[in-house]
Amino acid sequence: MAKPLTPDICVVGAGNGGLAVAMGAAAYGAKVVLVDRLMPRENLSRGDLAAAALIAAANNAQAVRNNGMTEAEPEIDFKAVMAHVGEVVSNAAPAVSPARLATLGITFIHGAARFIGRRRMMAGDTEIRARRYVLATGSTPIMPVIAGLEEVGCLTADSLFELGRRPGHLVILGSDAAALELAQAFRRLGSLVTLLAEGQVLRDEDPEMAAVVVRRLREEGVAVEEGVKVAAVERRGKTGVKVLREGEGAGEIDGSHLLVAMGRSAEIDGLDLKKARVALKDGVVDVSAMLRTTNRKIYAIGDVAGGRSAQAARHQAERVMRALLFRLPAKDRTPVSRVVRTDPELARVGLSEAEARRLYRRLTIVRWPFAENDLARATGRTQGHVKLVVARSGQLLGVTIAGANASELIAVWALALSKGLTLRDMAFSIPPHPTTGEIGKSAAMAYFGAQAQSSLRRAVVRLLRLFG
Repeated sequence: MAKPLTPDICVVGAGNGGLAVAMGAAAYGAKVVLVDRLMPRENLSRGDLAAAALIAAANNAQAVRNNGMTEAEPEIDFKAVMAHVGEVVSNAAPAVSPARLATLGITFIHGAARFIGRRRMMAGDTEIRARRYVLATGSTPIMPVIAGLEEVGCLTADSLFELGRRPGHLVILGSDAAALELAQAFRRLGSLVTLLAEGQVLRDEDPEMAAVVVRRLREEGVAVEEGVKVAAVERRGKTGVKVLREGEGAGEIDGSHLLVAMGRSAEIDGLDLKKARVALKDGVVDVSAMLRTTNRKIYAIGDVAGGRSAQAARHQAERVMRALLFRLPAKDRTPVSRVVRTDPELARVGLSEAEARRLYRRLTIVRWPFAENDLARATGRTQGHVKLVVARSGQLLGVTIAGANASELIAVWALALSKGLTLRDMAFSIPPHPTTGEIGKSAAMAYFGAQAQSSLRRAVVRLLRLFG
């Protein structure tokens, strides 16, 4: 049997968070072993990059329809679209290939990992005895218990990009961000789309802001139905699918393809976490505020630890590196932004209005519409608004943006919250003109505009007049 590997750090999982830890630690000279049952390219083809490429292609098709000069329906070559997605992934793959990782000082092992003790792991036929471990195994799509689903089969966010032909009628079961993103993308690519949500769509987001996104999807022809209970799934013909609903609105929907996008669960199968004395909580690895598991030598980040996004996983990777390499605390309360990549986009950082009302007795809510922005008017992208949640003291608690380029606009607010900037700082910033970046400044100015109506401030102005 080969001699066991004894790295400083063993990272399990070659997704966003795992790669960030492995590359960062190796850059500082640590001996790193990276283990995954998938090759790094396979993770790319199932991740945010592939989805972003598909959404970009769909947005390009929509731009042809809405060019403002002619009415035209684009001719969409679906095979070319999927080839574009594959090319985007292929172009990124060399940066994370085993050969490239080796040049960085990272030993990549392609195989399933499992613990055989508190400090020992097997990866394929290789034993690893690392000083520290980082679990970053990500997540897998949740498969609901629906009669006939296993026999009929379905697409998931992981298998979707293997499609060879465009769905004639895509039926989507789900209500989260991924479900809406894919619903809009396929509608823009020419498919009929029906989205069936068991509960409220985007229920983790501010309902007021989520409504902006849902309204746009419906305008584009996506059939969005909420409160739907799916009783069973049946095969229709040779390749189609029939979805049977029960309760109010009972009936059936015939589709060509079925996509299940009902969230994701932590990828922990086969890790033998009990042998490592790593506990679970609510289906994910139980971690402290320092991202340490119940085994002090093992950390966990990303989806496997209850994370919700690639940006959160990367931020946690940075925190864990501080702990692993420099023995600095990994505890951090920096707010992480989140994005729904529809058009218009929905982005948030900090507290929502509902979350803030549970913590603060008095709030000020400030809204500013895209329709009041010069560039938004010039480009015809006036849907949506900015929403600021402000404490009585004037402290900025959270920002939600529903509108064009919200994913870019939220960045400055994420910086403001992380650095403790005030609304006055934001109001006195000078963004270029005309840009949608001015919307944030306008929202901050609106807060002080409301304060200007107070009788005390007006009295001060009248008093100062007496002095010339």
